Amino acid sequence: MKKIFLAFAFAAVSFGVQAQGIDFGLKAGANFANLNGADNTENITSFHAGAALELNLVPSFSIQGEALYSSQGAEVKGVGDFNLDYIAVPVMAKFYILPDKLSVMAGPQFSFLVDEAEEAFENKTFDIAAAGGLELKIIKGLFAQARYTIGFNDVNDTFEGKNAVFQLSLGYYFL
Repeated sequence: MKKIFLAFAFAAVSFGVQAQGIDFGLKAGANFANLNGADNTENITSFHAGAALELNLVPSFSIQGEALYSSQGAEVKGVGDFNLDYIAVPVMAKFYILPDKLSVMAGPQFSFLVDEAEEAFENKTFDIAAAGGLELKIIKGLFAQARYTIGFNDVNDTFEGKNAVFQLSLGYYFL
């Protein structure tokens, strides 16, 4: 009985692996960032760019991981631009509303501070956030995304403010 069960399980997993598709792509776009909870700040416009890998598990659901360089921060009144550059790693669950066309995505984002501000923020070089958005596959690999990301922790122990970023992206999956 165990052998039959193991053979059935192996066949099911093998079928699932064959049904999966893996799409690799590149994306870039604009960031509209601010620091939620901080006083005297205004939005800044910056950018993000990187790679995306989508693992299609079933026709209506996939997992997408990304590695992005993302410039964030805010304009602090009386001080100037406060830039924080991160390597961001979002892991998004994607649910297709329209098969192979329109999806809703949500998941965590893990970000690692990489610029000179790292020295000033020795104790806050990691940011965790929640992200959600939409993706539209336009034609043959070309896609557009809109996403909002809100940080869970302050960017510094002495400064109240959590990363908040609205992103618009264009990208291409190499099919």
